[in-house]
Amino acid sequence: MVEREPWTIERGQGPVAGFALHAGHDLRREVAELVRLTDAERLREEDPYTPDLMRSLQTRVIVNRSRFEVDLNRPRDAAVYLEPDQAWGLDVWSSRPPADTIARSLDEWDRFHVMIAELLAEMHERHGRFVVYDIHSYNHRRAGPDGPVADGSANPDVNVGTGSLDRARWALVVDRFIASMRTFGSPASPLDVRENVRFRGGHFSKWVHERFPDSACVLAIEFKKTFMDEWTGHADRARIACLGRALASTIPGVVAELD
Repeated sequence: MVEREPWTIERGQGPVAGFALHAGHDLRREVAELVRLTDAERLREEDPYTPDLMRSLQTRVIVNRSRFEVDLNRPRDAAVYLEPDQAWGLDVWSSRPPADTIARSLDEWDRFHVMIAELLAEMHERHGRFVVYDIHSYNHRRAGPDGPVADGSANPDVNVGTGSLDRARWALVVDRFIASMRTFGSPASPLDVRENVRFRGGHFSKWVHERFPDSACVLAIEFKKTFMDEWTGHADRARIACLGRALASTIPGVVAELD
């Protein structure tokens, strides 16, 4: 529960921007008083440490508010989780939030999208074509802290979602990104990077592509939570640094393909 800004925007000069839409854990006071989930339960479905993965990017947007207040990667009419089936079966609320509380959360959704449309329009004006790294993370130990990990064949280290992308138009950029991520891993421990295996990208990717159909390439990048204990929230700082370097290694090639 805090009163700081819902998001942080750092503007740079390059044609690649990073977004951490689910990094936040903050809640407005009126929302915090109604949420029944513990901090640990919320954190497990949020994307902590994703801002650390994209430190190499000059333009970064980091959302500080929890997705349990308003989910900026879902359409407006589904951005506030009101039913368990919208939130992995979790019963989010001790009592249903009143209409004015929901309205204030949706006001944040509106304000965010207006501001980001302006930011991306600036990138379009400056560079013509640009790339957005939409950074997320996903759980692979849902059977519990002592349960088995999810099958690796269906859960890559990095899932690149391109479901709303004009794949033919942006093939060189996508393929260069994936190749760079794969080659960064060591021969003994290569990164398993695959496209559209677990996730194809969410509302945000689609929203950007609809507004900038000829100039925006959004890669919805989901890191498997091998860089943390998803049940305790404890970070593996060495793994985070390694994955951050892997992501940084993709930027020169992606920029070259833009040109």
